[in-house]
Amino acid sequence: MTSTMNQALLGQLPDIIRSEIKAGLYHGAVVKVSRGGEVVFDEVIGAADGAQTQPLVKDSVFSIFSVTKAFTNLLVMQAIERGQFRLTTPISELVPEFKGHGREKVLIWHLLSHQAGFPILFEVTPGWYIDNFAEVSAAVIEHVKPVDAPCEKVSYSPLVNHVLMATALLRTDAKKRGYRQIVQEDILDPLQMRDTAVGLRADLKPRKVVPDFRGNYPIGHKSRNVEGPNGAFEDEKAEMPWVGIVSTVPDMFRFADMYRRGGELDGARLLSPAMIDLATRNHTGDKWNELYYRRGLEKGLEPVPAYIGLGFTMRGEKLIHHMFGTMASPRSFGNYGAGTTLFWVDPVRDITFTALTAGVMEHNANCDRFQRWADLILASAV
Repeated sequence: MTSTMNQALLGQLPDIIRSEIKAGLYHGAVVKVSRGGEVVFDEVIGAADGAQTQPLVKDSVFSIFSVTKAFTNLLVMQAIERGQFRLTTPISELVPEFKGHGREKVLIWHLLSHQAGFPILFEVTPGWYIDNFAEVSAAVIEHVKPVDAPCEKVSYSPLVNHVLMATALLRTDAKKRGYRQIVQEDILDPLQMRDTAVGLRADLKPRKVVPDFRGNYPIGHKSRNVEGPNGAFEDEKAEMPWVGIVSTVPDMFRFADMYRRGGELDGARLLSPAMIDLATRNHTGDKWNELYYRRGLEKGLEPVPAYIGLGFTMRGEKLIHHMFGTMASPRSFGNYGAGTTLFWVDPVRDITFTALTAGVMEHNANCDRFQRWADLILASAV
């Protein structure tokens, strides 16, 4: 273990996780942390199920939910660097049928920063199937219209923004590839992320943790190929650029650490330092996130700044509840998914954090959990 961490303090994290699991907050966790590229914490605690009968392993495969958006965001930034389109390109220029009702005012950077003005939609049509991307894209283009002017509010987009950006990626791709192929060739292959896939690849199924929503995520995720209200998460053929990637902690750690290293890992460069610098600035000011403002009201919480960059959540300046911890440097950045999955990078303390967990938690409780972990980790950095 490296001397740059207080091991006595960091060594308390497994006990905290075990106590949370024992209290029934969630089922289990796989966690990996590095400082300066040296792994300082790499633990598996708990199980995939509430009865604790299916132990997790380091390469357990999880649905990463909205951390999928981080992959679509990376592809968008790569496309901008290649000149396929610009941060200031209107989405209607790339998807011409997405016009009218003020949609021409929506720019790519508005989509990346959740400031496009669209309503917060978890479904476009009630009870729809989400496995077929062409159908989902057509539904978004037909039905979704802005309810606010761009940059008037920060309204987290569960799916619309990333459906539109993925549509733009497919339409401007010189090789005319599908979403799965673009992710594979432009991200997974260069980063050697062999246990990550768009859809549940057949060889990953034996290690897959089936999501237990525990009443915390009432919207279904139906597939025509796999039965059940959340069958899309077990579907090999599903292409869902906002929620449909599966991965492991070792793979997600490589993804996150690439950003800590300025866009390069093991000789493969995926993004420029200039783009990462721009993307990891606060582009939403002190405006709060409308979705989490509403959820906070249920707990009597005061609204706090959204702190969103271009495709990343930021730590920001103010002392607030935050998954990255209260002690993280202001430009710490990362992505999270539905009460279970999280990665963040603190560029000042040179820390990379990755966690995939089993048992979906309510948003505010999930934030409290990850804040507690982050502050312990950050306090351990000496």
